[in-house]
Amino acid sequence: MPRRLALLLAFLLVGLTGCAGAGAIGTSGRTLVVAIVSNPQMEDAVRLAGEFERANPGIRLKFVQLPENQARAKITASTATQGGEFDVVMISNYETKQWAANGWLENLQPYFDPAYDADDFIPSIRESLSYEGSMYAVPFYGESSFLAYRKDLFEQAGLTMPEHPTWQQIAEFAAKLDDEEQGIAGICLRGKPGWGESLAPFTTVANTFGARWFDEDWNAQLTSPEFRAAAEFYVNLVREHGETGASSAGFSECGTRYAQGQAAMWYDATVMAGTNEDPASSKVVGKSGYVPAPVVRTPASGWLYTWALAMPKGTEDKDAAWRFMRWMTSKEFVQQVGTEFGWNRVPPGCRLSTYEIPEYRRAAREYAQVTLDSIDRAQQRNTMLHPVPYPGIQFVGIPEFQDLGTRVSQQLSAAIAGKISVDEALQQSQQYAESVGESYRETR
Repeated sequence: MPRRLALLLAFLLVGLTGCAGAGAIGTSGRTLVVAIVSNPQMEDAVRLAGEFERANPGIRLKFVQLPENQARAKITASTATQGGEFDVVMISNYETKQWAANGWLENLQPYFDPAYDADDFIPSIRESLSYEGSMYAVPFYGESSFLAYRKDLFEQAGLTMPEHPTWQQIAEFAAKLDDEEQGIAGICLRGKPGWGESLAPFTTVANTFGARWFDEDWNAQLTSPEFRAAAEFYVNLVREHGETGASSAGFSECGTRYAQGQAAMWYDATVMAGTNEDPASSKVVGKSGYVPAPVVRTPASGWLYTWALAMPKGTEDKDAAWRFMRWMTSKEFVQQVGTEFGWNRVPPGCRLSTYEIPEYRRAAREYAQVTLDSIDRAQQRNTMLHPVPYPGIQFVGIPEFQDLGTRVSQQLSAAIAGKISVDEALQQSQQYAESVGESYRETR
């Protein structure tokens, strides 16, 4: 384990650039430096930051907003080395258990008070951020994955979306709905490299085809018949009926295309629904239906993910950091977002009480229940056909996956772009995975 950890840190530190130190004393008091991923939900938190500062005189907030791939590498390197660049970091359920076990994060359980109501968090989300019975990160929003589809386009084409579609059905629909003349792709799927980008939806497809990254003995399985079938399906679907420039399209790009009416279907994170139904940014408000993640051989195939706030061990003013974390993940924050920006903008998939708010229930009536059901079913026993030696659904829950997953995603993206064949992509990916698997077999 120490050797693998050292290699991971060396890889991450190569790309780490300088950053202003955390906890600087500003003209009005303490400045908390908060590293977050740049997406619409986090932008709302930044816009409301003044509310927190007014309620907490003497604490100033400085947000460092980074694209997802950059954020992962920078936050990992900073937290692992206790560099002190950030007082609060945004991480996911992929990192939380690993980092807690490494001693990199502050145990948040002692900070909870009854009014914060940590028991209100959706159980599967709460457990995914816990280590040895204590929470080491608190969720800002949670998600599974599902499929959005244009009800109007389906009706015009005489098509009916099943309540629980298969991927084969989705491919057939995409072929029928593809309309190059109108600039509408049959489906939008991520092709952008990154273990948290294209690898997230693709791995759920691989899972439901019966594939896995490693067998129980840590033998790499990326050239197995199941993995190959999933890769060929995904690459062919996005090449034949996906969006233009699919090899560089991630969540944000697909979100923009779908919201602008340029895709008939979109398979991605359940959090997408808030953007799709936001009149301020979407041209397809009220035109979408939402169904569970398509399957092939498994009962379900949705992933489980949460963006959450954590406190590095090196944070100096832990009380101030917790006050901010508490504010951004509280019931009151949900009310603030709903009142200020609209109820479709509320961070979803996090607190059970959110789904009891009348205004939110009305705004999210098309997708609230399917989101909760998808999160509830997002467990390995429902989404995988064979046992695996690692945690995670859309990721392999080991430190090396940040590097391994990114390398494999680059191969997948190259296949989507037509630069290499699927077989070539998988052969190279298998070599990467074999080296990781070998290190785990050596330490068993």
